[in-house]
Amino acid sequence: MPTYIMLSTLTAEGVQTVKNNPQRIREVNTEIEQLGATVRAQWATLGRFDFINVVEAPDERTMARVSLELGSRGTGRYETLAAIPIDDFIASL
Repeated sequence: MPTYIMLSTLTAEGVQTVKNNPQRIREVNTEIEQLGATVRAQWATLGRFDFINVVEAPDERTMARVSLELGSRGTGRYETLAAIPIDDFIASL
């Protein structure tokens, strides 16, 4: 299944949401599953991004739907990268 790296930055509203309800992070992961993708790994980070997620989805359209749905809430900004396994990358050269 294709893998994507989703980089997330919380807005001020998103920071308040997480501060008031830390379990909201896990709830969003469940909502991502309902949209057809699966969060395989997740880290909270310091620096430019607040979270880094490794997400599997059947295709780019599914990931676009996930990004659009999450972004429409106004609690975060998202940047999604397609992740190519290194062996596949080398084989394509």
